[in-house]
Order: sequence, then structure tokens, then C-alpha cells
Amino acid sequence: MEPPEISPNASFYVGPEREPPLSRTGFIILSIIMAFFTVPAIILNATVIIVSLMHKQLRHPLNYALVNMAVADLGTAMTGGVLSVVNNAQGYYSLGRTGCVMEGFAVSLCGITSLCTVALIAVERMFVVCKPLGQITFQKKHAVGGIALSWLWSLAWNLPPLFGWGRYDLEGVGTSCAPDWHNRDPHNISYIVAYFAVCFALPFAVILASYTKLMWTLHKVSKMACMEGGAVAKGEMKVATMVILMVLTFLISWLPYASLAMLVVSIPDVKIHPLVGTVPVYLAKSSTVYNPIIYIYLNKQFRKYAVPFLLCGKEPQDEDDASETATTVEITNKVSPS
Repeated sequence: MEPPEISPNASFYVGPEREPPLSRTGFIILSIIMAFFTVPAIILNATVIIVSLMHKQLRHPLNYALVNMAVADLGTAMTGGVLSVVNNAQGYYSLGRTGCVMEGFAVSLCGITSLCTVALIAVERMFVVCKPLGQITFQKKHAVGGIALSWLWSLAWNLPPLFGWGRYDLEGVGTSCAPDWHNRDPHNISYIVAYFAVCFALPFAVILASYTKLMWTLHKVSKMACMEGGAVAKGEMKVATMVILMVLTFLISWLPYASLAMLVVSIPDVKIHPLVGTVPVYLAKSSTVYNPIIYIYLNKQFRKYAVPFLLCGKEPQDEDDASETATTVEITNKVSPS
């Protein structure tokens, strides 16, 4: 029997014959933590996809991006999440070099697609409410085009490591794979810097710009409609709260990972403990749980069908609070000229 393959990055533990960076208990704890995120992520995102297929009312162009995000997050959970649970449970990475490359590519493809879809949702909401191009109706072709762009953009930036620009390798405690931000080769460093710029910094800039424009528009509408008893102002506060929640969860999920990668690239001699390198990875993967809760299950239209499905047909009590989506539509009608 051949010995387990060892990562060229020297310090990673990838087989039972090597000295592990964590105790057996530590690996089990990591496996439990990852399972805590992975199982709900699979259930919630799969539910979104199933109820969307079951109910025609949910197949509206404005909901396409939400379903696309559920597909991408489900892909991340089924690949990176499940494998992290299994590999941590056994205490080492057992799929070899080929398996590592395949996992790294699949998780990165789905993860960056999900991240880009978050930016796409921000742009869609900004266009629907602010109408920067005039009275152009958001149609199916626009939704499908945005979804195609999110996957093609992710594919374009996750294929290069398969052809020599950058590489996929073990990360953290050596039980999962991702783009290699440890390698000091100039080709790899240039890839990581470009990857950070176009797959994190650019989507985040788009999110900030879109929601800033949206909030400014709602603020102006609120001032003009102050004589309506504060209804629009209340809607503005609901949307503002949701926007802040979206941006914060985005930063919590992705900023530590991006920051650590840039730290290692900019300071090559910095020493990062494997466990410290693992935490940002898990935070990024935890977005597969946050996303469906924030973007979909707080959406009254989706919740109407998804919650009974999760409760095996039991109807929950009706809630009076309007969802963020409903609030946005209501304010859009007020913004639009008659």
C-alpha cells in the first residue's frame, strides 16, 4: 500500500503516518462544527430549490437569483462541507492529490458563484427600485443573463489553477482544499492577488455601490412622502436593517478569509498556525447557512411555501410583518411615476 500523498507545502498533515497539527479531539470538534453548518445548509438550500420547482408562483425573474444562490450554496455544502466533516472525523485528508484539486475547484466554483450572486441580487434590487435606465421592466432574459454571468465569471477565475496559473492545495489543518495562498511562487502570488481583486473586492464594491444607491433613493422617497403617516419611512428602516444585515454577514463570512490570504501573500515570512488558517475557511463555508436564511427565508413569498414544506405540511401561524422583498416592492410602486 502506498503511503498517503504529502502536500508540497511541507507543514500539512494528510495521512495517518504523519504528526497531526491537532489532537484527535480537536479534529472531532472541527468535524462537529462543520456538520453544524453543513446539515442545515443542505436542508435549507435543497428546500428552496424543491419548493421553487413545485410552485409556479415562485418562478418569477426576481427570484431566479435567489434560487441560483441556493444551487451554488448547496454545491458548496455537498462538496466542501461534507468532505470537511468526513476528513476531520478521520483526522486526515484521504482523497489524494487528484481529489484535492477536484474538491478545491468544485468548492471554489460554487462559492464564488454564490458570492457573485449576492452582488447580482444587490444590483437587481437597485435597478428595480432606482430605475437608473428608466422604465425598463426587469424580465426573464435579464435574470438568466445575470445568472449565466455569475457562473461564467466564477468559472473563468477558478479554471486557471488547473492549467498552471495558481494551484489548489490543502489549507488550514489539512482536511480541505482551496486555492493555495501559501505558495511563494510569483505565478501563484499573482493569481491570488488577481483572485482577491475580482472575486472578493469587486463583488463587495458592487454590493456597497448598489445598496448605497438603493438606500439614498428610499431616503429621498421617505422625505417626499412624510405626509403619509410615516409608512414609507417605516419601510425604509426595514430595508436599511436588512441591507446592514446582508453586508455584515457578507463581511463576517468572507473578509477573514480574504484578509488572511492577502496577509500571507504580502508578508511571506508570517507564521500562521494551521488552526488559525482553518477558522476563516469555516466562516466562508458558513455562508451557505446564512444566505438562505437572510435572503430567502426572510422573504415572505418564499417562506409561505418553504416553511410548511420543512414542517411536513404543517401551516405556521401567519405573521403580520412584511418581508424585505414586499417592502421593496411597495416602495418601488411609490418611487415609480404613475
